[in-house]
Amino acid sequence: MSTVAVLGAGLLGTGFIENLLAQGHTVRAWNRSASKLDAVAAKGATVAATAAEAVSGAERVHLVLAEDSAVDSVLAAARPGLRAGVPVFDHSTNRPDKVAERFNRLRAEGVRYLHCPVFMAPSNARSGTGTMLVAGPLADAQEFTPVLSTMTGKVWHCGEQPDRAAVYKLLGNATLIALTGVMGDVLAIGAEAGMDVAAVNELFANFNPGGMLPVIAQRVARSEGAEASFTLQMARKDVRLMIESARARRLSVLPGVAAAMDIAIDDGKGLKDYAIYAR
Repeated sequence: MSTVAVLGAGLLGTGFIENLLAQGHTVRAWNRSASKLDAVAAKGATVAATAAEAVSGAERVHLVLAEDSAVDSVLAAARPGLRAGVPVFDHSTNRPDKVAERFNRLRAEGVRYLHCPVFMAPSNARSGTGTMLVAGPLADAQEFTPVLSTMTGKVWHCGEQPDRAAVYKLLGNATLIALTGVMGDVLAIGAEAGMDVAAVNELFANFNPGGMLPVIAQRVARSEGAEASFTLQMARKDVRLMIESARARRLSVLPGVAAAMDIAIDDGKGLKDYAIYAR
């Protein structure tokens, strides 16, 4: 078993710590708010007073922090205790350009930094399921995948470009967050018609729009020159019916879609493929 440092004990970080402890690793944990470590300390984690103390003697380091500013400040604080050659896996959701700059700077300084964001809830972190992305040199991905795979269900090396995982993470979260708003609108329309969640979900038991996402992406990308099988002006009529059917219920996404469609129609694109509004 290994000595592992985990810097950051929010919900996801705590899940990782619990998983590592269950595997029998020695876990040295640090968090800016030390009280968040009480629960994992009770399960056997060693609480470090500083980030440098946490990484001292560790064979690998995992960062589970809020965003770039926290990553940079915590890494700077940890560096005095970080041994040469120890891999640093950053699971934070970060801005791609800042990840690329950080990767290049740290690699030049001899730090083996890899950005490894995740599509995992805290429960996935505890149970070692979900998906972990890795961006960076193929040799590093091949070396570290056996270690990282013990923390997740799937490890995806998405490319050698150091910021590629950061881009994919934002794309995935954009999809999930936008779809959450869409589902809120769908439930509002259904509720106005007297349908509960179970009744609305009968639609998705028989019609799976999720499988259409790659096709929709191609449709948006090609909409400028594509032959219209469903015109923008007809889609705008459908959106009007949706909004009217919701009556006074609050909608999150459809009013914005309607506004974007109106702009495209005013630009003379009403007879083009409906996906043109999303360009």
